Amino acid sequence: MSHKPALRNPRLESAGLDSWIVRLFEDIDEHNLLWLSALSRRCEQAFGDALIDLVPSYTTLLVVFDPLRVSPSDARTLISRILVDLEPDDSAHAGEIHELQTWYDTSVGPELSRVAKHAGMAVSDVIDAHSQQVYRVFALGFAPGFAFMGLTDPRLECGRLDTPRRRVPPGSVAMAGRQTAAYPTGTPGGWNLLGRTNARLFDRAREGFSLLRVGDQVRFVPVSREEFEREGGDTTPMEPLA
Repeated sequence: MSHKPALRNPRLESAGLDSWIVRLFEDIDEHNLLWLSALSRRCEQAFGDALIDLVPSYTTLLVVFDPLRVSPSDARTLISRILVDLEPDDSAHAGEIHELQTWYDTSVGPELSRVAKHAGMAVSDVIDAHSQQVYRVFALGFAPGFAFMGLTDPRLECGRLDTPRRRVPPGSVAMAGRQTAAYPTGTPGGWNLLGRTNARLFDRAREGFSLLRVGDQVRFVPVSREEFEREGGDTTPMEPLA
């Protein structure tokens, strides 16, 4: 577990007439979430009904406000005042814990071999390293229900594909750099596919739609093909990259 980072030189970057990006850190760290959660809560209190949206990432918070109710300069002043005495929110680590059954196999995770070769490891060791880690959800984005999680074992760090796939099936478990995720819907994507989960990650009938929320913890639990199919998992093999 890494140490709790100090808030040193936060920066405000304009993102238009109705938003500011608050950059708290330069490096990705699990404990950044404590500060981002605290900043989100304080912004909700300070902006009140003038707040439109808050979009966290690994190191930043996008603050979107109603420019008819608060000017960009006044919004900057509000945020700057918050940053003066901001303290981390330890309750941000109290998210739900999810165990996602995952079938790791080269037929549905064709980059297992690529990651293994890059890391100088056996495929079975890659599966062990990926599945034994407990990940934190840092942000939601890219596609509805797509949760950016980290950090993976540093031995597995591997860049994105040079040529993204036109469609990645729902439930595909993937990684890029030291991030990992599971695709909630069928979308294009260039991450390294390791396997597939049968979890329903995005459901319009669910409150909030997404199974995973910022601050939640996730572990991918390896299961056999038989168990995966028994739970309704899709074992359709991936098509080769064009």
